[in-house]
Amino acid sequence: MPETEAKIQVFTVLESGEAAANGGPSSTDQKRSIYEQYVQPCLAELLGTTLFVFVGCASVIGNMDTLTLIQPAVAHGLIVIVLIMMFGEISGAHFNPVVSLCIYLCGGMELVLLLPYVVAQLLGGMIGAGLARVMYTSDLYGASLGGALNPTTSDLGKATLTEVMMTLILTMVVCMGVVNSRTRTPSAPFCIGLTVTANVFAGGLVSGACMNPARAFGPAVVAGHWAHHWIYWVGPSCGALLTVIFIRLLFGDQKTRVVLKTMSNVLKRKRERTS
Repeated sequence: MPETEAKIQVFTVLESGEAAANGGPSSTDQKRSIYEQYVQPCLAELLGTTLFVFVGCASVIGNMDTLTLIQPAVAHGLIVIVLIMMFGEISGAHFNPVVSLCIYLCGGMELVLLLPYVVAQLLGGMIGAGLARVMYTSDLYGASLGGALNPTTSDLGKATLTEVMMTLILTMVVCMGVVNSRTRTPSAPFCIGLTVTANVFAGGLVSGACMNPARAFGPAVVAGHWAHHWIYWVGPSCGALLTVIFIRLLFGDQKTRVVLKTMSNVLKRKRERTS
């Protein structure tokens, strides 16, 4: 999820002569800035998503004996908390394509990083799922579909709605907890992790409560399980877009909101005149 301030900005590279003439940064400083603003965040998203999907798949595969939601729910939530605290200051710790899309549309990151983030997350999902496959026996892996998502209901509309609602809750917590300046909180990593755990408990028996196309895509590629895979793209994407609508129209701060700005400015000026 995003940093407390959206500090990823487009970096304009000056020519060395121009930079020196203007007292600008040296070529070494420029390369370091490019690396830290573009390359390092993508690497953090790649590694973070790899670890997240690995733990997520392993928690499902290793849970075949009990077949309860406790192990996957707690494992997904805990690893989210840890990874956000590890990588949040580098990349924002999204590890989820629809979270990146939601944050971009809410003004929390630059467009130039959106596609590289999504690519890194999908690659990380495949690597994490592959590592989980190597760790477990083929029998256990096959019985659990390698941690791939599979709706437990034949009503695909209900499964899709579940993904919409679970992702809406998750992305709302993300945006309100770390993007919106009025509601931003240092405890956001714990809020997000607990939300993931609660959502798995709430929707796991219907759709699996994926909320993350990268979490669905990686195991689907490695295990070759594509049944109803579209649910885990359509549902989370719709949930994230609903969050964007709510934040941009209703709950965002004055910088984020796209309506009622004028009224707020008028009221503020009136208060300033009377004071």
